[in-house]
Amino acid sequence: MHSVFDVAKHVLQECGEVTTMKLQKLVYYCQAWSLAWDGIPLFAEDFEAWAGGPVCPQLFAKHKGHFLINEGAFSDIPDADFTTDEIDTMKVVLATYCDKTPQWLSDLTHSERPWRESRGNTSPGYPCNTVISKALMQEYYSGL
Repeated sequence: MHSVFDVAKHVLQECGEVTTMKLQKLVYYCQAWSLAWDGIPLFAEDFEAWAGGPVCPQLFAKHKGHFLINEGAFSDIPDADFTTDEIDTMKVVLATYCDKTPQWLSDLTHSERPWRESRGNTSPGYPCNTVISKALMQEYYSGL
């Protein structure tokens, strides 16, 4: 299985420099649609239901303190050997979402059940580190 860093690097290779918020959402949707279409996760790391939408803490730690990020931030990560199915899934995801603004992507995640359910009764804007389970992501996105 790949790491979240492998997928983030691939996203940046395809989309170019993006904000860190947008990177988080693009990687989230790569994971979500892999779970829905392929039935397996792209990577083991989890997303949490942060105030700004789904965030993978390990990925956040890598880009913390930056607003924009490009592939160079992942130069220490070797290129991953993705399967054809994984590449195809990410290609469709990025063709759908890469041209969207970070705020649009954040708003979309806020409207969807996995983030909302994982936040529970947490007030808007307040911290929350509840994991968005892969099972919930798979169930929700498979049903769309």
